[in-house]
Amino acid sequence: MSLRNYFHSIEPHFEKGGKYEKYYPIFEMVETIFFTSNTVTKVAPHARSFVDMKRVMTYVVISTIPCVLWALYNTGLQTNSALATLGIEAQSGWRISLLQFIGLGISPESLVSNIFHGLLYFLPIYLTTLIAGGICEVTFATIRGHEVNEGFLVSSMLFALTLPASTPLWQVALGIAFGVVVGKEVFGGTGKNFLNPALTGRAFLYFAYPAYMSGDSIWTPVDGYSGATSLGIAAAEGYESLSNYGITWADAFFGTIQGSLGETSTLACAIGLVFLLLTKIANYRMVVGCLLGMIIFSSFLNWVGSDTNPMFSMPWYWHLVIGSYAFGLVFMVTEPVSGSHTNLGRYIYGALIGFMVVMIRVLNPAFPEGMMLAILFGNIFAPLIDHFVIMANIKRRTKFNVQTQ
Repeated sequence: MSLRNYFHSIEPHFEKGGKYEKYYPIFEMVETIFFTSNTVTKVAPHARSFVDMKRVMTYVVISTIPCVLWALYNTGLQTNSALATLGIEAQSGWRISLLQFIGLGISPESLVSNIFHGLLYFLPIYLTTLIAGGICEVTFATIRGHEVNEGFLVSSMLFALTLPASTPLWQVALGIAFGVVVGKEVFGGTGKNFLNPALTGRAFLYFAYPAYMSGDSIWTPVDGYSGATSLGIAAAEGYESLSNYGITWADAFFGTIQGSLGETSTLACAIGLVFLLLTKIANYRMVVGCLLGMIIFSSFLNWVGSDTNPMFSMPWYWHLVIGSYAFGLVFMVTEPVSGSHTNLGRYIYGALIGFMVVMIRVLNPAFPEGMMLAILFGNIFAPLIDHFVIMANIKRRTKFNVQTQ
């Protein structure tokens, strides 16, 4: 018996009236992992498209692969480099023991050692995210009697990539549970949330456990090692001082700097963006609006200048490559559910986020990284932006009809 025939044979037990009726969402989730859903439209219009929810979410996950691969390498590179700096007495823990047992060592010069060491940090975080968030997702789907939405696959990946490698696993579980439940399920599930679930969970951890989400000691998971991010250095001393720490614009662009797991490499994010634009999963209007908002406002602040705030002098091309701007631009700003849905609204929505991230970074000394808050702010205003765009279109058409009569 083939696997598809096996699913067909047990499906009646999970359908309405069957013995396991209430577990149909779990059955449907497992079946669609292996096969495309056989759900079809039964009444006109019979719209046909190869793009379904599963394909869209799969494309987004594929687009994160460059960031995941770089997260493995750079996390291992930063960790191995820190261990080499601190000396032999700092080389302890099960990850170090495993690397030495299999003969990879902890040399920052070894590509394989860096990748494998990074994997030992990323994999537990991602698996915890999948398990904790998946339990919440399946629980709500079972209670409500609807399918388990594939959107969680994207949220889980993005959430994991926004975290520092040193994040305790219990916080990972708590954060994704908050993001799934409060950021999405309480509003009705995928497609009905007005906030990005991954960012909601990340924001919860940022404000609930700030000592684990900010500061100089969290970015490289080595006890006793402290190092500020490039954005933190720029906020304290000005972006010109980054060269004193051996950080060039190219380092920030390629991502060989400290930061959250998947947010350091602008190049990796750019590769993902190209894929999303080519597959038409991402809307270019949001990207253009966010870039223009950031470039115009940061250039304006450069022109205004400040004798007391070094962030005023940071040019737009540095804003682009440090912090989480590139990652947020590619994977969060373009998220279709929580963003604007009108064409003009998408430009305005993106520009608002670009403006807000610069304003938070430059004018609010409490938050040197502003992308997360800027996107959540944009999520809140997206429905209002669409409302005004639609009302303006109605007035324009009404005026045109009156003039032509």
